[in-house]
Amino acid sequence: LFLERAFLRQRSDQQAVEFSIISDISHSLTSTLNLEEIIAQVTYAVRRVLGAESLTIGLTDPSGEKIVFVEALMGPGLRDVPSISFKIGQGIAGWVALHGEPAIVNDAYADRRFSSRVDRDTGFLTNSVLCVPLKVEQRVIGVLEAINKHNGEFDENDSRLLQAISGPLAVAIENALLHSDVLAEKRRIETIFARMSEGLLTAKVDGRVTAANNALLGLLDMSSEEANDQLATEIVLTRPTDFAEFFESVKSAEGDVPQLAGDLRQGDGHFVPVLISGSTIDRGHGEIDELVFVFSDLRQIREVERMRDDFFHNIVHELRTPLATILMYARLLRDGRATGDELKAHRFLGIIERESDRLQKMVRQMLILAKLEADHNLVKDETGYLNPVFEQLLPPLADRASVKGLVFRQKIQLDLPATKGSEDTLYMIFKNLVENSINFTPSGSVSVDARLMGNVVRVEVEDQGIGIPREAIPNLFQRFYRAQSAVERGIAGTGLGLYMVKEALETCAGTIRVESKESQGSKFVVTIPVAHVVV
Repeated sequence: LFLERAFLRQRSDQQAVEFSIISDISHSLTSTLNLEEIIAQVTYAVRRVLGAESLTIGLTDPSGEKIVFVEALMGPGLRDVPSISFKIGQGIAGWVALHGEPAIVNDAYADRRFSSRVDRDTGFLTNSVLCVPLKVEQRVIGVLEAINKHNGEFDENDSRLLQAISGPLAVAIENALLHSDVLAEKRRIETIFARMSEGLLTAKVDGRVTAANNALLGLLDMSSEEANDQLATEIVLTRPTDFAEFFESVKSAEGDVPQLAGDLRQGDGHFVPVLISGSTIDRGHGEIDELVFVFSDLRQIREVERMRDDFFHNIVHELRTPLATILMYARLLRDGRATGDELKAHRFLGIIERESDRLQKMVRQMLILAKLEADHNLVKDETGYLNPVFEQLLPPLADRASVKGLVFRQKIQLDLPATKGSEDTLYMIFKNLVENSINFTPSGSVSVDARLMGNVVRVEVEDQGIGIPREAIPNLFQRFYRAQSAVERGIAGTGLGLYMVKEALETCAGTIRVESKESQGSKFVVTIPVAHVVV
């Protein structure tokens, strides 16, 4: 009787301790959403009350086909081993995950469900296992596994204790995983919001700004502190349509995405062209929570349009001049103005021929440009040699420079190796650069220097011409662009030559840079990789 009472008293005390531990664990699990903190709070207390050597937790992977014991969540003795996983149904943990029922195994190697793979890989010896499922609304999200009881064997009381803990633990793990997903999604959205090239603004229904990204702040020329919690209609000023009117139209729009094309006022009073799109964020049940506005900067598009218009105007001008000359001298010949005068007739025909060549060159240039744009971002396997290119290219250009009264210098290294790019492409690149130097040099000298430097051939084309204004250099290789200084001096051109050079160099993995000061000449430095020719 005495021993029976002592045993009952011991069981009562043990149950009180277990209840206290379960209560403490349940309470502590609600205090954090950090998965590792949750595991840390559970592991020590459960190992102590069960007298287990190790307590591990496995979670189902996103595919739902495996149980993965993450290294950071492993108990002592298994913490330093690589990540361990079992297919659902494999091993004791996989069996528990598949059936959703606890398993008590006090002789692991005698149980047919046990997989000794982990013991072989780690050197750990598993004697006994108590494994219970982690369930959330009857859905198994993982397993809780106690390994190797120090004194005695795992029993039903141990199983009930672990199952009592598994309920709140599963909910806590699920909440932590959901919280982690929410934080990851929040960071993703914040990154997208901050790094969008378009301006983005969100505002409450009453017009108060809740967020504005860097692109919009740059457009408005203000800081985030100046924008936050201000009225959107006070910091966003547009013309000709007022933004306040557009704000109200977005609020009342049903299913549409209203747009406003106009000019946005910056902090310094200047206006920039923008396209604004607006939409509502529905809280549910048709109730609007916030409004979101996207601001697209149209300055680059406007600049391209301006350059395109300038290009067509230049083309019309360039075509009209030779056509008018050809037409005039053809009419003179037809009217007999050179009859009986062979020298005059020869001169008239020479002018017609020269202007026809000029027209042909322009057409050829446009065809080359179309081909280069078709091959954009395509590095070809063609190779060529620069020595024969320069032997063909430079003598007539040197003659042209001499006729103009310029000093023409060339220093070409003999036996330059093959480079990437066909010889036709290389010819076009350097013909444009050297012709430009001659055209833009009223007096002085033009020089061409080519030599091997490591794995690239470096070519420098330098002149003592009119130079390039500093503000023009960033736009120099854009399509249709012509520096204002060249236009003012009446130097003919279409603004395509350097653009074609850049595009051609991209097809052979080459580079180009320019060093220039206005009225002090220019230097263009081209590097082209040496080709690995298979003999």
